[in-house]
Amino acid sequence: MHPTIQKFHDLVLAKDHDGVPALMAEDVRFKPPTYWATWNGRDAVSAVLGHVNEVFENFVYRRVMGEGQDWALEFQCTIEGLDCVGVDLITLNEEGLMQDFEVVMRPHKTIGALREAMNKRVATDPRFLKFREALS
Repeated sequence: MHPTIQKFHDLVLAKDHDGVPALMAEDVRFKPPTYWATWNGRDAVSAVLGHVNEVFENFVYRRVMGEGQDWALEFQCTIEGLDCVGVDLITLNEEGLMQDFEVVMRPHKTIGALREAMNKRVATDPRFLKFREALS
């Protein structure tokens, strides 16, 4: 497994978000499962993922697949008591940092619960509010 993917995997499982930003390119792009938009930049993506790390419960990775720059990390968790299965699709840049990060999930009901939980969290987080403008 690529060292960046291994480190990300380990940090997420440890619920230790502090080391995640250093694994991202400055201009990382993140596509969430909750709406059709892209978050751009290390600070914005880090803020979003930090909240997600707190919303997901009973999080485990089921499989890690990939090689070179392209990786898929299949996970399962619960959100507000609802079961979820998803995949982190990560593309690394030439420096080995996360350049593109997309999350796909199911079922639809759980994605709705994630969106609701995230909206509540970010609406009251002053450091996060400036990143709402980062949506494109």
